[in-house]
Amino acid sequence: MIKHLAVSALSLALLSACATTQTPVSPAASEAVNVQLKAPLAAADALTLEQIMADPDWMGIRAQGAYFSDDGQRIYYNRQPSASVLKDLYQLDLASGAKQLLPLEQWHTADQQQGIVNLAGTQKAYLYQGNLFVKELQTGAVKQLTRSLQQIDDLRFLTSGDIAYWFEGKVFAVNPETGMTRQLAQIESRNAPGNVAEPESYLAKQQHRLIEYVALQHQNARAKEARQQALASVDPTMAGKPFYVGDDKRIVELSVSPDGRYIFLALADKTEKWREEHDIMPNYLGKDGYVDAVPVRARVAEAPAGGQTFLVLDSKTGKQTPVTIEGLIGFDDDVLVNEKAENAKAKGETYLSRKAPREIALMMDWGWDQSAVQWHPQENKLAVMLEARDNKDRWIATVDLQKGSFSTQHRLHDDAWVNYTHNQYGWLPGTDTLYFLSEESGYSQLYLKPFGQKPKALTQGKFVVSDVTLSPDARYLYYKANKQHPGIYNVYRVDIASGRDEQLTQWQGNLDYQLSPMGDALLLNASTRTEPAELYLQPIGGELKKLTDYTSDAFKAYPWQAPEVVAVPSSHGAGDIYARVYLPEGFSRDNADKYPAVIFNHGAGYLQNADYGFSGYFREFMFHNMLAQQGYVVMDMDYRGSKGYGRDWRTAIYRNMGHPEVEDLQDGVSWMAEHANVDPGRVGTYGGSYGGFLTFMALFTQPELFQSGAALRPVTDWAHYNAPYTSNILNTPDVDPIAYERSSPIEHAQGLQKPLLIMSGVLDDNVFFQDSVRLVQRLIELEKPMFETAIYPVEPHGFKQPSSWLDEYRRIYKLFEQTLK
Repeated sequence: MIKHLAVSALSLALLSACATTQTPVSPAASEAVNVQLKAPLAAADALTLEQIMADPDWMGIRAQGAYFSDDGQRIYYNRQPSASVLKDLYQLDLASGAKQLLPLEQWHTADQQQGIVNLAGTQKAYLYQGNLFVKELQTGAVKQLTRSLQQIDDLRFLTSGDIAYWFEGKVFAVNPETGMTRQLAQIESRNAPGNVAEPESYLAKQQHRLIEYVALQHQNARAKEARQQALASVDPTMAGKPFYVGDDKRIVELSVSPDGRYIFLALADKTEKWREEHDIMPNYLGKDGYVDAVPVRARVAEAPAGGQTFLVLDSKTGKQTPVTIEGLIGFDDDVLVNEKAENAKAKGETYLSRKAPREIALMMDWGWDQSAVQWHPQENKLAVMLEARDNKDRWIATVDLQKGSFSTQHRLHDDAWVNYTHNQYGWLPGTDTLYFLSEESGYSQLYLKPFGQKPKALTQGKFVVSDVTLSPDARYLYYKANKQHPGIYNVYRVDIASGRDEQLTQWQGNLDYQLSPMGDALLLNASTRTEPAELYLQPIGGELKKLTDYTSDAFKAYPWQAPEVVAVPSSHGAGDIYARVYLPEGFSRDNADKYPAVIFNHGAGYLQNADYGFSGYFREFMFHNMLAQQGYVVMDMDYRGSKGYGRDWRTAIYRNMGHPEVEDLQDGVSWMAEHANVDPGRVGTYGGSYGGFLTFMALFTQPELFQSGAALRPVTDWAHYNAPYTSNILNTPDVDPIAYERSSPIEHAQGLQKPLLIMSGVLDDNVFFQDSVRLVQRLIELEKPMFETAIYPVEPHGFKQPSSWLDEYRRIYKLFEQTLK
């Protein structure tokens, strides 16, 4: 079945001259007891904000969404100019290196990335434009099996060779040879209609007794019903009866067993809406000249957090079996007892703990493209990954299809929250063994779980494992990990039988990979600190080959400063805080005039920016080069809560957002003062989204730390952000108001003493413009004169227009020039 959807500690690091270095220096070579600071090479031409914030196509239009052809001989990928809404499709021949822009009339003949292969490995079924196709892998012949305006949701090969597909609760199976289609099930979100009922009340009985016409109509209805039932029991050509799941339910997930007999359903209440009528965003520049009310998501303070119910449908017998949750270990634990007790105490109350069934749902992972529902490839054995809505537990459970019960195969509990990434899992074909990722050791690692046995770790260490791929012959599990250094990623594989682990790439940066259909090569999308990502082919055991070179000559010719990745010791017992550092031209540690500095705070919170790859913040990378040219030291910190450093680093902000991170920023300022000749009285900070939130928290709670700050598209009150993200870290406002009040900048606004710039897009449907409006009014009422605002009427969360980017960063630059120089 396919699922369609929607980044060794260093005590001190040596900062070296590496302005034109294209490959990162090995971390081992940069360790030193005495930090030696050297100036970067001088830039040939000074950078300008106009160039940095221009349409990014000048840097080159890179390849996106690359994947192997079905035979592994070609690569397909898209290219899309930044100002265009249209993508172009390219084909690259691996033997010759020839690239071809595919015309639209050839798109339907191109191999598709998503698809499923039958057990024999001879056919691939896939969806294109919502229709079903099947391809003979030996000959390349393609047959279209459906042509409809109705978009198919998903599909799977059945053990019979037929292909099951479904949409809107209707499940079909088609024979790819004959095209014969049969309906396996029809699922209706309404109550089941009753049978012909016998009269019960006195008046009804009297009517049937006295009025022959009424009695005859009733007799005829009973006869038709009986005939239809008799016919259905003996006629194999007829489809089965519909399944009725209730008029209050909607289908969240539907999955069909390998033989097509069973259907697993996850259902949610229809009453649980993603938004309410008042959840709107005004667009002041509507196309008709009016203010448009744009629908947006609900806030965590009022978003529903109900669970799901689960059903097993038997298409052979028509039986409908509810799946109970009692088999999930800890399904009724009071996991928020401490948080509830603390909040009750603050109100002068006492909380009495009690067991009660928790709200359970299919696991929602923000990074995978698989389903939480996994059938065994050959047998009617079903595993599902579930999570508690309170975010404290994840279960991998098998399902008894006859009894309708879960059996826990693995439970991952976290007193803070279970990670919403690193949840890949699946079956090893031909076995009763599951493989899965888990953070139970403190880092995401790879495990095997045979039925009836304890889990076995296939990987171990203080590094993060992700992106797991089972080899075509099921001998290896491939994965990505940062074993060498938290900021350097490579591809590895482990032999499932022997446990032998081997490194397959030797990249000194960041990368993503795909395994070829034959399992003999890797397609890499890889970058370094000063080189944007390009495509590479890594044959297993062979030489690395570069496939694309779409970075522009203008960008490659510029002597960019490669920021050094350093380890900042935490003075708060947190270990090392990894950061990127940019040095001024002509830098000297002995310079009598100390340098001003800027700390950039990345967004998302759970994101890694201080690595050896090319930053997704490419405009900021160039802006920091410009600041360094003009005499600033610049630091990008992976503060606590960032990705890539394990579970404890991730959860350090639980119920306390904005406080551990600001402690890390304090250590960053101290490190720069000691090692980079920075004047601690001339340091500013800025960032967007979570980085804007962090800018607020720094200026509001530690007003002497920075001399100024700029907050872009910032969160000001976590109760107004979305539920899936925020409830992980702070629970929900009704359960844990202490966490929200402790963590929301608007609650600390009275601490502002230094210049603050607030910038927001009016059409931001992620962090609402209202966030900034509410904080501005709060600052006005607090009579704080040291803030300014800038609004961007046509911009969403991620700005689109180069003119908006330029205006935004002109203001940031002006703020730092006025307050730090």
